[in-house]
Amino acid sequence: MDVQNTIGGSLQISTDVLAKIARLAALEVDGVAQVTAGGSQNVRGLLGRTGLRKAVSVTLDDGVASVAVHLTTRYGHKIMPLCESVQENVKQTIQNMTGITVSRVDVLVVGLAQPEAQD
Repeated sequence: MDVQNTIGGSLQISTDVLAKIARLAALEVDGVAQVTAGGSQNVRGLLGRTGLRKAVSVTLDDGVASVAVHLTTRYGHKIMPLCESVQENVKQTIQNMTGITVSRVDVLVVGLAQPEAQD
């Protein structure tokens, strides 16, 4: 949590809130199908701790955030420019909404969505 002294007390922003902001900012980028942890689809992964990886993780160190976003891209989009757009949008959105500096945004592409069927 980031703690800032204010006139009447302190302000704390949970890393869960930062993760939600990052998720929504990533979904704003054209070509992102979903923000998902991916992971294993077997019974062990579903029932065990191995399948509980978060889609977005945020760590705060001395008031500076590091973000990791796992996502699935849509087929047909160039992955490198898409990831750069996600990095920029996530960083700017968190900084604009919270005032917390973001040092890095790691984007991990964990899947590729099938092209939509055209009728």
